[in-house]
Amino acid sequence: MVILGACAAWPLITAAVRGGRPEGMLLAVLAVAAGYAAGRIGGALLPVAAPAATALAGAGLAALVPDLTPGPQMVTPPGHAGATAAVLALSAGAACCAAGAAAARSVRLALRILAAGVAVTGAALGSVAGCLAAVVVLLGSLAAGRTVRRGPGLTALAVAAAGVTGLTWAVAGRAVPEGFAASVEGRLTPQRVDLWRDALAMAGQHAGVGVGPGNFGELSTAAARSVLSDDRPHSAPLQLAAEQGLAGAALLAAAFGWVLYALWRSPRSTAVVLTAGVALTAVAAVAAVGNALSFTVVSLGTGLLAGLATARPFAQDRAPAPAGPPEPWRPVR
Repeated sequence: MVILGACAAWPLITAAVRGGRPEGMLLAVLAVAAGYAAGRIGGALLPVAAPAATALAGAGLAALVPDLTPGPQMVTPPGHAGATAAVLALSAGAACCAAGAAAARSVRLALRILAAGVAVTGAALGSVAGCLAAVVVLLGSLAAGRTVRRGPGLTALAVAAAGVTGLTWAVAGRAVPEGFAASVEGRLTPQRVDLWRDALAMAGQHAGVGVGPGNFGELSTAAARSVLSDDRPHSAPLQLAAEQGLAGAALLAAAFGWVLYALWRSPRSTAVVLTAGVALTAVAAVAAVGNALSFTVVSLGTGLLAGLATARPFAQDRAPAPAGPPEPWRPVR
């Protein structure tokens, strides 16, 4: 609650100092909190059915609503490819979490097939990133089923997320070989790399409170050159660093770190915990190089999966009745 409260309060503070529009960040925090609460309730009541239904809903949403926003195209934020990949990763993670919680082998097999179907859905939609993310989550779930200790696995996931974020910052700061930078530009377009560099420059010049929430597009030269720009740098850590200062980026890292800590303390099995961790790390990687977190459905799904994986099923609290006849009654003296 402290971290979510800080994530909601800091945009208001930076908007008061620099001006801007903090509503988008507030909506994202609200979506994460609502999803987490719903996940805790669903995971406690229906530890298998709730994540399975979440997986079906996510796959259906990605297939039936390709841009993930039902509004007119003129108000739809570009970059929905990253959002589709994130939703598919969350859907595969939910299906694999349900498989890890199921007791019957046939149910586990059916849920694994559902996760594989999510990857096939990504391929059918032309989402290479979504297909790869779902496959990674499925393979990670299979490996998690053979893992005993969750601590080293969660630590490795934290290092992986930090590595992708650090690599993004290194590309933005021209701290990588030219060949590698050219390869990144070829896959993600030079326009996106220019947006990253503008965001990094703003973060360096306004490290305290940033340029204000939602003000990146007005100050970015790369965004001004593009007709299709959505006024975002297409990288969640760089956007928060540019618009809310280094404290904004630190709050995002703290939120992700808290999720991993909550998974480490979760009463669920190691297979469920590590599967959810793999899916959430995949979303973090997509958000580090794309515009995924600008979509409310991704924030909502992230909180939902975290809640499902940290909920304590009520069935665990029902202790079995003691065996044998009851003890004879004795008067209390």
